[in-house]
Amino acid sequence: MDTEASLGSLPYVPGTGRPVPEAEPEVVERWRSGGGELVELLSQVRERFGGIAAFRLGPAPTVLVTDPQAVQHVLARHPERYVKRSHRARVLIGGGVLAATGEAWKRQRRLLQSQFTGTGMRRYEQRITEAAWTTAGRWDGYARTGQTFDVGQEMRRFALDAIWRSLTGHPLDDGTERELAAVAAVATALPTLPADVIDAQDAVAADLARIDAVARHAIEAARSGAAGPDGPGLLHVLTDAAAERPEYTDQLIRDELVTLLVAGHETTATTLTWLYLLLDRYPAAREQALAAGGEGSAGRRQAIQALVHETLRLYPSAWILPRHAAENDTLAGYAVEAGTDILICPYLTHRDPELWSDPEHFDPRRFIIPDGRPTHPGAYFPFGMGPRACLGLQFALRESTVLLEHLLPVYTLAFSSTPAKAVYGITVRPDGPTPATLVPPLS
Repeated sequence: MDTEASLGSLPYVPGTGRPVPEAEPEVVERWRSGGGELVELLSQVRERFGGIAAFRLGPAPTVLVTDPQAVQHVLARHPERYVKRSHRARVLIGGGVLAATGEAWKRQRRLLQSQFTGTGMRRYEQRITEAAWTTAGRWDGYARTGQTFDVGQEMRRFALDAIWRSLTGHPLDDGTERELAAVAAVATALPTLPADVIDAQDAVAADLARIDAVARHAIEAARSGAAGPDGPGLLHVLTDAAAERPEYTDQLIRDELVTLLVAGHETTATTLTWLYLLLDRYPAAREQALAAGGEGSAGRRQAIQALVHETLRLYPSAWILPRHAAENDTLAGYAVEAGTDILICPYLTHRDPELWSDPEHFDPRRFIIPDGRPTHPGAYFPFGMGPRACLGLQFALRESTVLLEHLLPVYTLAFSSTPAKAVYGITVRPDGPTPATLVPPLS
């Protein structure tokens, strides 16, 4: 986000609401002089002024929204009033569905929606399971040899394999994996790239060229009709659409492919990495999940899903959601003028002590026991909410659950070191490597 850009005005509009409380300039200046993450400033603003507050990073204020009712108002009830203007990942994903707006977004979303619900998801169940088997096989080797490996890299490898199989019908091979490392490289670099699109593309030109070459080869293979050993995949849906919809050019197909790669593996890998780091600090949570039922039981699956949900509460896939007010509105009694920028922050909502008891503590039972979590939908939304909620929500939850069902009963991790803090980019990721060895299973 360009913190020097004008972020819209927020004057009092008589008859529509009271002014949004605005943080004093000193609050921002203390944050600037400390050189901290944006989330630190947002935390200070929320703590001092509550769930709706304004602050200035440039000449005009922006509004932070963490109150659950206001979150639901913006994202779910009135998405036409609070629109998505662009996406900072556009340099990587181009016009893919994540960055698209208006009628283009509606068309692209409609085409992909059916692939991630109901029957569509069942097509990819076996592919996700095969990716989990492959990961479990590698971990068998690590356990036998005592080899140290990076947990974050392992989780990215699994998640990339799962989405690649679902896209192409092929398992992820070593060469493709090496080339697609460029996806993570560009995603990590995005927050530091120049604001100008051309300059940003130039800064990561070599990595973009590697990604484009993989995408071009995969598109040509799909268009030739050659399905992989698992049958046709999501990419075939896109190439088939091009026969009837002229907007599905090779460029748009490439953009959708890369969007699905980014959304389909980076967030899941980060969630799983955080989960294992949290289990290292709270080992009893693993034992509780395994004690909830036998292999394949509904009780164990529910407990494992609770591990994932509690991890997503602390480290949501989308930690911040920018929106732009397209018209005047009254938000929870406050006046919002057209042109105002809004920052919705799941990360802070999920850690609000007025909503969650002991919010910094990792407690998966919140998602199992009655009254363990807030009932308002705006209190927990790690994948967003409303019409622009993440398409891959069910896919991400399914692949995380399947992998953990394979690995948790057999292995525990012993970390050599753990990152001291988080980095707030496109996702919230650990700041540093996560080296570990596996404790061999009991015979």
